[in-house]
Amino acid sequence: MLRKLISGIAPIAAGLCSAASIAAAPAPIIRPSVADSFRLGSGGSSLCRVQSLAASPVSRGMFDHSYAIACRDAATPVGEIHVIRPAAKEDPLARLSAGTCEAPTQQALENAGTATAFTCEGSRAGVPLRRYVIRRRGTVYVAQGLAGYDSALALALRSIVADRVLPGEVSVAVTEAGDAAAFARVQAGSLDLDQALAEGYRRNNGGNYAEAAEFFDTLLQRRFSAADPNRRYGEYMVNRALQKSNLGEFAEADALFAEARRIPTADPVELRLRRNLEAINHLNQGRLPQALAVLATPVAPIGGIEARPGQIDPATSAAINSEGPFASELGIGTVATLTPEEKAAILDAQAISIRGSILRLQGRSAQARAAMDDMLARIAGIRDGNVSSVTRLRAQALSEIAQIDESEGNVPRAEAGLRQSLAILDSEYPGSAAVNAARARLGAFLARTNRIPEALAFYRQVVDTMIANGGATAGFEGLLAPYFTLLAQQIPANPALTANFFGAAQTLQRPGLAETQAILTRELSGGDDAASALFRQSVTLGREIERQRIVLARLATIETPSPDQLTQITGGRERLTQLQADQVGIQSRLGAFPRYRVVSGRISSLPELQQALKPGEGYWKLLVVGGRVFGFFATQTEATAWAVALDGPALDTAVDAIRESIAVTVDGRLETHPFDVVKARSLYLALAGPQAAAFPKVKHLIFEPDGAMLRLPANLLITEQAGVDRYLKRAADPRGDPFDFRGIAWLGKAIDISTSVSPRSFEDVRRTPPSTGRKTYLGLGHNAPVPPMLQLTSFSPPAPGTLDCNWPLAAWSNPISAKELLLAQKVIGTDKADVVTGAAFNDTAIRDAKDLGEYRILHFATHGLVAAPRPSCLARPALLTSFGPTASDGLLSFVEIYDLKLDADLVILSACDTAGSASVDATREAGVTSGGGRALDGLVRAFIGAGSRSVLATHWPAPDDYRATERLISGLFEAPAGTSISEALRQGQLRLMDEADTSHPYYWSAFALIGDGAQPVLRTK
Repeated sequence: MLRKLISGIAPIAAGLCSAASIAAAPAPIIRPSVADSFRLGSGGSSLCRVQSLAASPVSRGMFDHSYAIACRDAATPVGEIHVIRPAAKEDPLARLSAGTCEAPTQQALENAGTATAFTCEGSRAGVPLRRYVIRRRGTVYVAQGLAGYDSALALALRSIVADRVLPGEVSVAVTEAGDAAAFARVQAGSLDLDQALAEGYRRNNGGNYAEAAEFFDTLLQRRFSAADPNRRYGEYMVNRALQKSNLGEFAEADALFAEARRIPTADPVELRLRRNLEAINHLNQGRLPQALAVLATPVAPIGGIEARPGQIDPATSAAINSEGPFASELGIGTVATLTPEEKAAILDAQAISIRGSILRLQGRSAQARAAMDDMLARIAGIRDGNVSSVTRLRAQALSEIAQIDESEGNVPRAEAGLRQSLAILDSEYPGSAAVNAARARLGAFLARTNRIPEALAFYRQVVDTMIANGGATAGFEGLLAPYFTLLAQQIPANPALTANFFGAAQTLQRPGLAETQAILTRELSGGDDAASALFRQSVTLGREIERQRIVLARLATIETPSPDQLTQITGGRERLTQLQADQVGIQSRLGAFPRYRVVSGRISSLPELQQALKPGEGYWKLLVVGGRVFGFFATQTEATAWAVALDGPALDTAVDAIRESIAVTVDGRLETHPFDVVKARSLYLALAGPQAAAFPKVKHLIFEPDGAMLRLPANLLITEQAGVDRYLKRAADPRGDPFDFRGIAWLGKAIDISTSVSPRSFEDVRRTPPSTGRKTYLGLGHNAPVPPMLQLTSFSPPAPGTLDCNWPLAAWSNPISAKELLLAQKVIGTDKADVVTGAAFNDTAIRDAKDLGEYRILHFATHGLVAAPRPSCLARPALLTSFGPTASDGLLSFVEIYDLKLDADLVILSACDTAGSASVDATREAGVTSGGGRALDGLVRAFIGAGSRSVLATHWPAPDDYRATERLISGLFEAPAGTSISEALRQGQLRLMDEADTSHPYYWSAFALIGDGAQPVLRTK
């Protein structure tokens, strides 16, 4: 199972290479014509390449040599070539282990002769290997690798035997023809450092911050296992840090910048790079004085900079700003031919541009304009302004000056500047995120000047481009916020705009979700199943489509094209049409795999959503963008959207107040308080707005939360004032019970409620056929304590100056009781239900289990670790387990969950908080979410991707008092056969609501059902 690509690539079969072996120094060239590294395939696309391996378990003598074959759409090497001079009477094939092989056949390979061909079992079930063997003059040539890359194996073998690089076709999906270094992101662990660094920059330039962050994180990991003669640790660190900042993970970003400052460097170029990126991190957080202070930090003079051989242009990392939350378009593209002096000069010009942006934000317009003019003059002096990499700097300066013009009342000149900025970017980076950002700024300007139709048209173009480029994107919230405000204002008079609102709302990603998606995407890309193979083809096709569009856009700017250029345009359009058709076909096939659906950024249309809804159902979506909150509601026949009468900070305050009246930890002890019914009622009225009367009329409400509502279940909002008034009157009576909430009209009292991750996810789950598992239930929980020997050998203190991101051993010391698991087993029947507890409940056993797909319901009664142990650590949601016998860390991470093979109708997470102190309690919650939506975006998505239709998770520690949780869970299984999950859950909640002791929302409201609540819990009894 390929789970941790950043720490090394597991061999795909015995004898095949690892990432470390690829990165090692090349072996001596063994033949006069074939170099130690060459590319496969004709033309400029270079789909695959061959690299000499310095060491291989197959090579034993000085005449033995091995080569690895790496292809762009594969996360690991797809095969190897071995050249063996066997000893007398030795069978060289005995050195290769490939499992059972079918009967060999003979196959002619051009320029190489006749080969003996085998198809063998791989190291993983269902993954066949292909082997070719040619014997010549005492030398045996063997090509072995994944059968799906047969053409690459054969072509590589032909080239080695023929002693020259032969032309030929490799039948692997094309990616970015003409860019030999552009491998997929998932190859960051196997590419050489220069290629991986360049790919990280490329992802950043496209606005894919989460993917870029994974690249720089991988580079940081690899610095311990691969040679880095240029010692670019600081460069990796600051790039990783600012990606985190762009994703809104500010605590982690600050910690990484602090760590980067401890890495010594005297390189004037890198010092300028660090200065600029750290200044932008401060800007992302609105810390203008700190940003100015960083920019004022002295750096070494430009003169005397020495180039370092093989160094990837550090100036390219300034492109980190290209579509960032604050300083859009401040980036610089890769220019390998620039001298170090020129690179430093560009970085200094960028620093002036950043300073100009700060001055404008501070209202110092004259100084801001002077700074931008200075910057433009400086970049014009670098090679007479003929450097394509300064295009974004120039466009940014024009945009900043336009904003100054507008503030001074010169509207025509402001519009001219914005349009010029857009034109510059569109000619150099057509269809990019940079162009979308410039177009969005122009749309906002048109809206401010009351040119509404034009503004709507510009924004619609932005959204359409984002959808065409793959859907949801992080980092565009601020740019699109005016569009949602404009739509909300226009929808009452023009309801058709609701469809535009719905589409645009799906293009935005929460920071935590963006990174979660990137991690799961990486896991999918590195897999060896059918979904992974198709996904790699889809990604590479998408990149070729992007490249083709850019080529056509540039050709379209030629006023009088030559005949050859006209032929290129015609052929390019035909090629683009074919690529798009191929992409549609692949994505259609991918739609059958939940592992793909959960990471897909596909956008759902309003008609598609309405078609998926059943009679009596409604879909309620919240959207927090640019500090404002918006609502959307749709039924089968109607849809609308509105601006909520609360901004983001006010929503945070309201939710925090309500949460504190549910349960709060004080001195390590959980306390409940009388629930704040007044705030719950006010919050409902504010969020529901014009639909407040409509929600209670549906039978089933599908709720998609955002912002602070990720921390609060919708079922405890209050729909009527009368019950609130009666409660307040009773509570004011000295004889009244302030914990008796009977008679309150909770939103979840009269209607079924389920939670949605996204519209597309809801639709996909609803279309998925029910589980075919032959067993009903598997309960897992009650972890064993940490073994004494493990306590002595694990969790050693971190090195001085480093951050301790391990969970404390105390987290394993308070296992959740297995009572609810055993009760469910008793209700369902021991012949249909199994329970695994204690030492048998460990992450290793779960990962290796082959029968998980046979259970319709999986129930985890264990602690959920949702956020990070400390704010500066990376958050990796996980379920706590016992420690297994091998390769175990006592945690089932969301990535490991994603790799499970499930076929479940329902996964239940009866997670409980494991905090040992109030400070930890304040930063981690047990089930559906923490502050950043980590469980909803991590654990829940991972289970859905693994093959579960629905997940039942908790918003806070599941209570044991009055057997509340036990009664809720047992109620699920005691409901009549065919009862829907959401109905069975609501009926159990009603019983608790109607008893004085358990009427407080703490007892009945914690569980949220994510997925399709209309599916039955049990089909038969």
